[in-house]
Amino acid sequence: SHNFRLRANSNQNSKSYKVKIMGWKEAFIGDRERYDYGSMCSLTYPCAKGEKKKLNFYHKDEAIPIFLATLMGLQHSFAMVGGLITVPLVIFKFSVCFTCTDLQQYAISAALITSGICSMMQIAKLPIPFTKPIFGRTLYLGSGVLSVMGTSFTFLPIFEIGIAQMKADGVLPEDAYGRMLGTSMIAGLLELFFSVMPLPWIKKVFPPVVTSITVILIGVALAGTGMKYWGGGVVCADMIWKEHSQLDDVTGLSPIPGPTCTNGEVMLGYGSAEFIGLGVSVMCMLVIIELFGSVFMKNCNVIIALLFGYFVAGVSDHNGASYVDTQAIKDADPITFLWVETFPLGFYGPALIPLLIAYLVTTVETVGDISAVYEVSMLDTETEEYNESLQGGLTSDAMSSLLSGFFTTMPNTTFSQNNGVIALTKCASRRAGYACGCWLIFLGVFGKIAGIITSIPDAVLGGMTIFLFANVLVSGISLASSLDLHSRRIKFIMALSLAVGVGVTVWPFAFQDMRASQNTANFWRCSDCSDVMLGLRNGLSIFLSTGYCIGTVIAMLLNAILPADSGVDMTDVSKTTMVKELDDDKPESDESPEDPITEEGMEAPVEVEQSEGLSDEK
Repeated sequence: SHNFRLRANSNQNSKSYKVKIMGWKEAFIGDRERYDYGSMCSLTYPCAKGEKKKLNFYHKDEAIPIFLATLMGLQHSFAMVGGLITVPLVIFKFSVCFTCTDLQQYAISAALITSGICSMMQIAKLPIPFTKPIFGRTLYLGSGVLSVMGTSFTFLPIFEIGIAQMKADGVLPEDAYGRMLGTSMIAGLLELFFSVMPLPWIKKVFPPVVTSITVILIGVALAGTGMKYWGGGVVCADMIWKEHSQLDDVTGLSPIPGPTCTNGEVMLGYGSAEFIGLGVSVMCMLVIIELFGSVFMKNCNVIIALLFGYFVAGVSDHNGASYVDTQAIKDADPITFLWVETFPLGFYGPALIPLLIAYLVTTVETVGDISAVYEVSMLDTETEEYNESLQGGLTSDAMSSLLSGFFTTMPNTTFSQNNGVIALTKCASRRAGYACGCWLIFLGVFGKIAGIITSIPDAVLGGMTIFLFANVLVSGISLASSLDLHSRRIKFIMALSLAVGVGVTVWPFAFQDMRASQNTANFWRCSDCSDVMLGLRNGLSIFLSTGYCIGTVIAMLLNAILPADSGVDMTDVSKTTMVKELDDDKPESDESPEDPITEEGMEAPVEVEQSEGLSDEK
């Protein structure tokens, strides 16, 4: 009996131990019915008959397994890399110190780590204590949806101009960068003010017609940025005007930055066939995956296509020169973290007004981005949860910009391109967002990995990002489709807003200075202005030349002043008149008409007067 009890206890322990192991297995891989990796990894055949395997949609709060979350998070982080590393690289290379590779590597690592921390804060949606007695409702920190954060392109020209102006006044470049960080943190309080406004006010200022226009214009602007990457790089694309034939005999042009694009060791002009071919390799892999790929491959198509393009770049060369920059890997520190380099915070008055305008732009952009996340996540925007996400997202966006200054990096805001990843992968689970944040921190801390990422040619990144960015545009169109497009008022608001917004996005140089050509925009040259007026002029230039900024403000203004549509009388007068004329031409008769006169597709009403003394039957 004693031995039996021992065996029973042993069997019980064995059973509980087995259940524990199965729990870990399900947590890591997931339930076999929901996450059938065999089926997910089976290739598809475009010409095969029968029912095709459907893609699973992973909802916002679905606890997807660790393995799947890791892969999805890696896709999001890869989609962000191009935008994340470009802004700090351009600022530190062309404004702070061109030859300081260590500073440039630190700036990239700091941007990755900061974006990872701010992304997890944005996704979490944490209630802020003691806010209900003050504001009458509980305020939140974070949107609670898969909305990630990254260094904003909006602030790039302001930082460039501000640092250049301070360097001309004799300020050290590192000190000038610190002053811009401090000024940005003060200007970021504007977005914090917007975030605590009553929700009806926020929704009234940013109704669906405004947010859909914002998302469309963001998608248009991002697609243009992706095209710059694809042709060889953002900086050389902006400097392509230096290759104009009429400038051959002009001297004194600054050689840095120039129109030559550098991808690894290869230096070619923007739009060279070699660069275009690298981007096409990514797109071809995307098409192949869409045709033959398994469900799992389609969910991971961004990573697979990017790695394929990187592989093609690695095994290719141009006259013996490699497209992959291995020196970036060698120069990267093995381990790094925030505050390895520091910059003294300060204040620069002329940059305050442009930065305030830039934060207005990012506020509008954040509202549009969160609306786009709700659209691609199959969530309803007419709910209290959406209102809370809007408030929490704006608060988190403002706090992220403040924290970025303390973390020695430029302001963070929501990243529009990751909405395209959600649309493609059908994964809106917040676990993928948390995994993305962990990946970004991991990539930033391990400097060698950051070096590998920075070695990916811009042309390869462009082949991926232009496709992802176009999905943001499609999300904006989908948001617009929910509007009453038969309304004259809605069509007028959209037409005028998109006319100006798309126009200045395609050609911003009516108001924007060419790169390395300060104060050349003819609308206000301001060559002999004071520092304050120059700052105002630069801020206005940024506002007017940013399509999703000026277009959104026009939409907000028109939505506020235009009255609601009056009713429309749909009566076809021509048909009514025709029937009346036919009635008048018919000879009078005491007999009742056999059939009413009708026109094809229309029933003509016939009025019959009943004479006195006649029965209903007669």
